[in-house]
Amino acid sequence: MIATILSALVAGIIIGPLARLVLPGRQNISMVMTVVLGAVGALAGSSIFHALSGKTNTPGIDWIALGIGVVVAALAIVVYGMITGREETGSTHHPIT
Repeated sequence: MIATILSALVAGIIIGPLARLVLPGRQNISMVMTVVLGAVGALAGSSIFHALSGKTNTPGIDWIALGIGVVVAALAIVVYGMITGREETGSTHHPIT
């Protein structure tokens, strides 16, 4: 259990920033929250991949699970921004005033 949590945090360090890179604009969230949401994405991506593929152990880096994790983490970052009311900055969309 502890090994799973630690590996998810390590994966979160990679997946969280990757998820922010694929999103347009700038997300106003802390690096800690980025890593946490990346870890959530890593765990969810791995779970989704294993549930769909039926594989329980793959040698080396599982690129498909990593990709799914980035997508899930990106969605988590968007949802987190919507819940906390933190809007992205630097986008080209401006409200009409």
